[in-house]
Amino acid sequence: MTVEEKVGQLVQLPAHFGGYTEKLEEWHVGSYLHCTGNMVHELQERAANTRLGIPLIFGIDAIHGHCFDNDSTVFPTQLSASSSWDLDLAYRMARVTAKETRATGQHWTFSPVLCVGRDARWGRVNETYGEDPWLIGEMAAATIKGYQGDSASSTDNILACAKHYVAYGEALGGRDSYEVDVSRRKLLSTFLPPFEKAVKEANVASLMTGYQAIDGVPVTADKWLLTDVAKTDWGLDGFIVTDWENVRSLHTKQTVCADEKEACYQSLMAGNDMMMSVPEFYPLTVELVNEGRVPQEILDEAVSRILTKKFELGLFDELRSYMGNREQDMSTPEHMAVSLEASRKSLVLLKNEGLLPLEPSKLNKVLVIGPNADDVIAQLGDWSFGSMQAGATNDTFHRDQTITTLQALTLAGQEHGFDVQYIKGADCEDETFEELVAVQDAASSADIIIACVGDTLAQNGEFHDRANLDLTGQQQALLEVAKASGKPLIVNFVASKPLTIPWVKDNADALICGFNAGPKAGQAFKEVLFGEVNPGGKLTISFPVHVGQSPVYYNKYQGWHAQNCAKLEGEERYIDMPTAPLFSFGEGESFSTFVYGAPTLNKTQLEKGEDLLVTFSLTNTSSRDGVEVAQVYFNDRYSSVTTPIKNLCGFARVELAAGESKQVVVTINQEQLAIVLPSLERCVEAGEFDLMVGASSKDEDLQKIEFSVLETYSL
Repeated sequence: MTVEEKVGQLVQLPAHFGGYTEKLEEWHVGSYLHCTGNMVHELQERAANTRLGIPLIFGIDAIHGHCFDNDSTVFPTQLSASSSWDLDLAYRMARVTAKETRATGQHWTFSPVLCVGRDARWGRVNETYGEDPWLIGEMAAATIKGYQGDSASSTDNILACAKHYVAYGEALGGRDSYEVDVSRRKLLSTFLPPFEKAVKEANVASLMTGYQAIDGVPVTADKWLLTDVAKTDWGLDGFIVTDWENVRSLHTKQTVCADEKEACYQSLMAGNDMMMSVPEFYPLTVELVNEGRVPQEILDEAVSRILTKKFELGLFDELRSYMGNREQDMSTPEHMAVSLEASRKSLVLLKNEGLLPLEPSKLNKVLVIGPNADDVIAQLGDWSFGSMQAGATNDTFHRDQTITTLQALTLAGQEHGFDVQYIKGADCEDETFEELVAVQDAASSADIIIACVGDTLAQNGEFHDRANLDLTGQQQALLEVAKASGKPLIVNFVASKPLTIPWVKDNADALICGFNAGPKAGQAFKEVLFGEVNPGGKLTISFPVHVGQSPVYYNKYQGWHAQNCAKLEGEERYIDMPTAPLFSFGEGESFSTFVYGAPTLNKTQLEKGEDLLVTFSLTNTSSRDGVEVAQVYFNDRYSSVTTPIKNLCGFARVELAAGESKQVVVTINQEQLAIVLPSLERCVEAGEFDLMVGASSKDEDLQKIEFSVLETYSL
């Protein structure tokens, strides 16, 4: 290969604007993103006719389904789906996405997101698996295996891309792509472990660098992160791609490079292999190689990593131009069944004052209010409508497969003989007083009121961080009018993230949280409402009481200065609100009741490297079959560095028939107890630990048992 041909393989350009498809032959382009329709086949044919005939690799944001295609199967967002705590479901959703993505000629999804969602102000919280790094790693590994299958060279498999490497969600103030001030020790302790699991356990094909800088060094130019950690320490055999225009940003936004040529140099030398949407990279890097600044071996290694994945995908063989049968491969009944299952399992019952489930035969009139009762865009969430994100407001997209709450309840009313009245209300400040009066009047004749509130696409995603997490517009006023009627109030929370809804917790008779629970979320909500489905979801992210609590997450540290007086009793807290979140990580109710037996351990003193097995009984004491997500946490009592008050280290999703009891065994690998020292050495320290078992991360839901590790050793 010539220098020009090699550099071209490192270039990824957008296909949908800029005229960059015309550069394919001149620049020997190796990849395009967001290329859809017949253009996929046309570009691949052109690539086949170049001197070397190297195939293109097409990447696309198939984030929760191949959603940029209107015929695809859409799934709940990552935040919503993670509430299922179902690794097999994560795997199967990814398998469906892989098949449908590959069927349209695409080879590579920029998914899953491994960012840690700890600050609800950040616009991209909905893309995460929540706030816990260990659970993120588990969900991500299952998803990656689903995307990539057993062999990349298959019409059912695509490459995965773990992003955004790394700590992207930890930006100051929840400001998207802003500076991140965390140490290398904190990176190794909290933010890198999910990515390490993705590389070592799931063999992820690629990593994507985040936009941000960490402690002053942009990730795109951080050789320690890209080369030393990912490629050398972990043994990544795939390639690293930058996020959108990251290379240029080294010069234009982060100003660590005096010109774009220097930005290209630093990006390549740091360990990036493919540069997304930076067309100037091609001519400037050719110059850098010809001038001798970029060694040939650096260029060759990057090219080799990319070409290896193209070979593994079968692109040099008969799969070069593979495109499936849309009628056979897209939105099949089997695929839509997985989507519906995901919607059902993603719903979290956060409050139920004995109201649910309802008996539909006893209803005469149901009043449905709120802007999200019949809003496809709000229901499906980010990355569902195209690459423009919040600017994509075409609510006909995916409309045919979507069942909203209003639709589902209207159909139920026709089946069971009750009337449904809908008053949207507004999420705008200029809502008229007459709308609120109409709700008041309609409530007088209703048996129950169902309010669908939350946020919508214009309020989340990239470029859409929030300083105020209250319900916007007139949603709060709408709820208060409904409550004043004295009729039972059920709230369906349809949103991209936790919002500050203490009024809802205090005043709703029932609260169901689905976040963006997919196209069948309305049907799933109706099924929970009438007891056709027993909810089993648990939160993977905490809700703040007030935005001033942010960030709020369960695995916090001890040491918050507290006054030890009679009023506060030494409690760690603000002077004007408690430290506890509104709803906690792991929280979620059921129509069933579960009783945990006292946990026992296989050993209370662990030798070096021995696994810890915790066993406990779990009994469904109700008359309904149900699912309980039993959670296991640990605390290192005393260690040479500060550690969180508890860390999730295991869970079991247990199905129990009415009255059934099971013995549950959860295995904790001893390496999960490791800490990272100031020297950046990772080790397990000898000492005493607490193991906690229960229904959520809240202390009152957990039983505690002690064990110890006998020997300190490095990993």
